[in-house]
Amino acid sequence: MLFTDRADAGQRLAQAVRHLEGEKPVVLGLPRGGVPVAFEVARALGAPLDVVVVRKLGVPYHRELGFGAIGEGGARVISDDIVRRSGVGPDEVAAVERAEEAELERRAVRFRGDRPRLPLDGRTVVVVDDGIATGATAAAACEVVRAQGAARVVLAVPVAAPDAVARLSSQVDDVVCLSVPPMFRAVGEWYENFTQTSDEEVVALLAQAAGRAGHPVTEEVEVDAGGVLLAGDLTMPEGADAVVMFAHGSGSSRHSPRNRSVATALNRAGLGTLLFDLLTTAEEAHRANVFDIETLAGRLGDATRWLRRRESVPIGYFGASTGAAAALWAAASAGASADASAGTGVGAVVSRGGRPDLARPRLGDVRAPTLLIVGGHDTLVLDLNRQAQAELRCENRLEVVPGATHLFEEPGALEKVADLARDWFVAHLGAGARAG
Repeated sequence: MLFTDRADAGQRLAQAVRHLEGEKPVVLGLPRGGVPVAFEVARALGAPLDVVVVRKLGVPYHRELGFGAIGEGGARVISDDIVRRSGVGPDEVAAVERAEEAELERRAVRFRGDRPRLPLDGRTVVVVDDGIATGATAAAACEVVRAQGAARVVLAVPVAAPDAVARLSSQVDDVVCLSVPPMFRAVGEWYENFTQTSDEEVVALLAQAAGRAGHPVTEEVEVDAGGVLLAGDLTMPEGADAVVMFAHGSGSSRHSPRNRSVATALNRAGLGTLLFDLLTTAEEAHRANVFDIETLAGRLGDATRWLRRRESVPIGYFGASTGAAAALWAAASAGASADASAGTGVGAVVSRGGRPDLARPRLGDVRAPTLLIVGGHDTLVLDLNRQAQAELRCENRLEVVPGATHLFEEPGALEKVADLARDWFVAHLGAGARAG
């Protein structure tokens, strides 16, 4: 079984744990890669989502050998047998615990912010990761969850090594695994896209799932794009007076964790967002379709008219990779005479790591203020954006994020993209959004 990405794996895994819905479980993702998978599981079950932050305690002279693990809330699991056989003294145990407690607290605050940890006492808890090789971290997480008061612990993963599943089955109440390939070597081999999950993506997914007071609710919608129904996620914060439509790049979808991270930042600023797929599942199977910029732009224009009938607010476009070309093409097609502030045109465009060169025939017709964001180490795309910028006749700016590559996976890079996009949309959509 091969998964497209973590979102796809999460959706498939969700079907396998549907029987737990009646138990009203708590879903916990192992950061970082397990969180995008857990997000889809929690959404399908209507369950709260949190992270399980665990630190293994390693023998000082052999860090890979764990003698225990700690978790939040003072959860502590120690193997007296390993401590005895490894000759680790009480002072050494205490020193290792102090060091790991500091890192545990730092990571918990980084991921969760000021939200409290979800209580697990007496609950069924579904622990989710993107896959299991050795199972050491998953085992530690499940032990900590049990120590935090969980009544029933279910470990759910898309793929795992056979020997790891056999070991873990005796340590939890149930293991749900979609694929146990006999020739297992590494988790990433079973994903088409196994891009590293960033801290920013984890924070964004947890915030989206939190459901706390004032946090906007995401509605699953069917976008009518000229008679073609496309799956989408529409989020409208209370009082939102502008909405940003996301055009995804080739090989991506509305589940893109990077675009979802940016969307969450826009929602916090009071902006609505619509993430939707420009192509149907059948259309995506033909690779040529994802590079047919004119058709994608037409689809985006149709979707814009659908959204405008539903929400009479100014609209902006956020495009990534080839999606940026579609966004620029569609913005040009909106016409120079359209009144963006009145909600009849496109008010602003932001391109992240975009390919504006693919929209070259229409660049001169774009009237919407356009922000081009490129990673400093994405040299080829940077050159293409500089060339495209010279052809734009609208208000425009090129922002280079130092040290960032094409996917903005470096620490803080995606956060910088979100800040730049937020400020651009707030300034140009005539919205009373919260830039702070």
